[in-house]
Amino acid sequence: MAVIVIVVVVLVAVGGSDDSTTPAPSAAATSKASPGQAQEEPASERADLISFRLDDRSQAGLTDVWVVWTVRNSSGERSDYSWEWEAVDAGGTRVANGSELETDVQPGQTARGEDFTTLKGVKGVKLNITRFNRTASY
Repeated sequence: MAVIVIVVVVLVAVGGSDDSTTPAPSAAATSKASPGQAQEEPASERADLISFRLDDRSQAGLTDVWVVWTVRNSSGERSDYSWEWEAVDAGGTRVANGSELETDVQPGQTARGEDFTTLKGVKGVKLNITRFNRTASY
């Protein structure tokens, strides 16, 4: 008789999770403070997602659209990041969605990543973050 053991691992987010939908940050929106000006501490773990944008690499009639991100760990411990996103067209219709994961980001470290999408173009498309979590890496 075979015994099947199922193990379910539940990650508990450090400080909880944020389920509200917000526009994705862009590199322009997260510029550094000017010299001599104090830079504020991030208000929440979501502030660790420095940029999240679409990158249209299409050429020669072939569609090739990617999501590109930068995460900076502002916590004092090694962290994993997971988030869900949606792409919404100008009419408010969701045209794509997905999940991303960035693991083992050391305190103060910046990590960059990218993933392909099924989008047919980026004109008039807006990215929203629908869920964001930072958890301690073990």
